[in-house]
Amino acid sequence: MSIENSALAEAIAAAYIDLNPGEVAQALESAPVDEVAHFLSVQEPSRAASVLDRLDETLAAECVRQLSDESLKDVLAEIDPAKAALLLSLLAEDERNSRMTKLESSLADELRELMSYPENSAGHMMETRVATFRPALTVKQTLERLRSAGEPPRFSLLVVDEARKLLGLLTLADIVVAEPGMRLEQLIKDRPPAIHALAPRDDVVAALTQGKLRLLPVVDGQDRLIGVIRHDALVKAVQEEAAGDLAALFGAGKEERALSSPIVAVKKRLPWLNINLLTAFLAASVVGLFENTIAQFTALAVLLPVVAGQSGNTGAQALAVTMRGLALREVRVRHWLRVALKEAFAGALNGIAIALVTGLGVLVWSRSFGLTLVIFLAMILSMVIAGVAGAAIPMVLSALRQDPAQSGSIILTTVTDVMGFFSFLGLATVMSSML
Repeated sequence: MSIENSALAEAIAAAYIDLNPGEVAQALESAPVDEVAHFLSVQEPSRAASVLDRLDETLAAECVRQLSDESLKDVLAEIDPAKAALLLSLLAEDERNSRMTKLESSLADELRELMSYPENSAGHMMETRVATFRPALTVKQTLERLRSAGEPPRFSLLVVDEARKLLGLLTLADIVVAEPGMRLEQLIKDRPPAIHALAPRDDVVAALTQGKLRLLPVVDGQDRLIGVIRHDALVKAVQEEAAGDLAALFGAGKEERALSSPIVAVKKRLPWLNINLLTAFLAASVVGLFENTIAQFTALAVLLPVVAGQSGNTGAQALAVTMRGLALREVRVRHWLRVALKEAFAGALNGIAIALVTGLGVLVWSRSFGLTLVIFLAMILSMVIAGVAGAAIPMVLSALRQDPAQSGSIILTTVTDVMGFFSFLGLATVMSSML
């Protein structure tokens, strides 16, 4: 072939690529990866970027891996930054960091920003190295691709269109039992659930518990698939959420760990310990109001911890159940009245049962019918109030857009102590003639 004919053929090929980059990409998808990478490396950067942008993401990522540093630098400078970030995120971390050091610093910074997500977001938890499949692929082609990959997907095959919008999830069983000539789009039944990359971890946990998912797709603002969160990561999120809430519940920071330094522990705990001290003085002041009654009937001082302890346990049970309901999205703030009435009724029934046992014990111990009646009524009243408080505290915090787990136990202890002391000693004062 003459030089003129060769140049003409190259010009025609270049014009065809410029006019039909999608068709070129579709033709290249059946070729070996090294040949596709070589084809891209000999094209003009803008032309190579146009084809790379339309390739299947898994194949495109392999091409990115094989392109020389200079070719990759030129091609990624031409491609959409969001797509470039997606392709780089499909590489192993060490390789991704190595390739990004060869890019222009401004482009590298932009790509890192696109690949970063807040710590407690779905994007931070997701796995970006995930194989995707086009809806037009037949079952036979899909199986051949799975065999060439060497490792079958653990859970599901993700089917996306050319814009990488999620169309469906197919299990390996769906593929194996289907006719070889059927296309993947024919096997899709329902659009799968997905979560936005910036969604908080609470929403991820809710999707796990309510949807019973083994794999949760993550999408960006344009509804494009950018990763998945697998079941083991979701379980880890649930465990971390529970551990963080448990620490916050008792006034320790969620960020504190068992091996954190003493200084960190002091900084996280001391403010709440001071608050707890103030609330303890508040409870003590209530006792002080009835100093004369206690001095007259010393048996009241002996029974004070009994009333406070039972009301505290009742409130803690209501608090735990309500917090779990909020965390799992079983209830919302608008359900506050229903939840409060339920806890009040439960507190009344439990209060009557406990009051009967307590009253019998006090009657045998003190031989005072008046004291027995006082503690019987005080036990029921304090447990009803404690149940309502246990339900109300997380609801109020949620309504104020605060973490419902944040030191709820400290607030609840104050309420149950104050109301327990007040109900018991108040009734004793009113009914002092019977004691």
